[in-house]
Amino acid sequence: MNDLALNLLLEKIISDRENPEEAECNLWILDENLAPSDITQGTAKSKIPLTLICNRLDLQQQLKTNKVTSTFSDFDFSGFEDNSVDRIFYRVSKEKTVVHHIINQAFRVLKPGGTLAIAGYKNEGAKTYIDKASKLFNGAISKSKGGQSSHFAIISKGSASHGKILDDKDYAHTRSINTRSNDQDFSFISKPGQFGWNKTDKGSELLIQLLPEVIRKRHTPAETMLDLGCGYGYLSLMAASLEGLEMLNLQQITATDNNAAAILSCEENLKTTGKNYNVIADNCAHGIRGRFDLVLCNPPFHQGFSVDNDLTRMFLEQAHKRLHAKGDAVFVVNQFIPLERKAQDLFGKITLLAENDGFKVIHCKR
Repeated sequence: MNDLALNLLLEKIISDRENPEEAECNLWILDENLAPSDITQGTAKSKIPLTLICNRLDLQQQLKTNKVTSTFSDFDFSGFEDNSVDRIFYRVSKEKTVVHHIINQAFRVLKPGGTLAIAGYKNEGAKTYIDKASKLFNGAISKSKGGQSSHFAIISKGSASHGKILDDKDYAHTRSINTRSNDQDFSFISKPGQFGWNKTDKGSELLIQLLPEVIRKRHTPAETMLDLGCGYGYLSLMAASLEGLEMLNLQQITATDNNAAAILSCEENLKTTGKNYNVIADNCAHGIRGRFDLVLCNPPFHQGFSVDNDLTRMFLEQAHKRLHAKGDAVFVVNQFIPLERKAQDLFGKITLLAENDGFKVIHCKR
């Protein structure tokens, strides 16, 4: 789908003045809703120097193949001093706390008179974000509205703010979250910027409820596990807590995700398990070697603001590639995802373990 909001932002990136000062610092904040082709086009045609920051490793890798350099981080602005940046370009993110964090950091690092170019759709909250940013920045603002309720604004930073710093839930820092999971009190380390950051996912809970059934049917103990698309590490944490099972003797947990916030959180959580572990920033385990006795996965089905039907297939292929010949892969997905059909040519045995509350858990063997 043609992203009219992004087009407005690209026009600004490409049309900015032709003779920038050599010392200028201009940031383009990239989120998962941006296509690499659009980013490559913007950097190629831009008349100003651009520093690109993204929180998705898959996006960074795709850009690298197009010879576009970007920095992978959890939107970490700590390397930029106050009042040091000339321009920031930003297509709003899916999650409100991320948007608030970036607007707050833009206000801190922009020079007086520096500008934030921000774009998005009304149903994404773009109009509200623009209004909040304009109050915080207390400078000149130029607004425009495109088709299909797309909004774009250029907001300059005034000498003093008349607005409050936006509530970003202390975005930059991990914190302890207490909740209930599988009828037990559960505590974990998390932070905004990742899926389900402040709760336990009901689908993942269902998978853990059914995991002992899978483990008991093994002929040899499961010693190695891959948590594919780990998030903050719920599946790893809960699997590690099942050590009383006869056929579970985890010696090594490998957890991987392509989201920077997830990597930070999962690393903190797996420290508490007492297990040997690796937390690896990777795109769906494409860079991971070796095979595992267990692969657990709650795969995403959204890419940015859109449903991506190819994601499920990619996770299935990588699970198959990383699974021992007699290993067990257990997936949980929304009931409308046709995972069984997509897995038919990869796995010799596919078993539906349960359907509940809109989720289904599926056991796959090679």
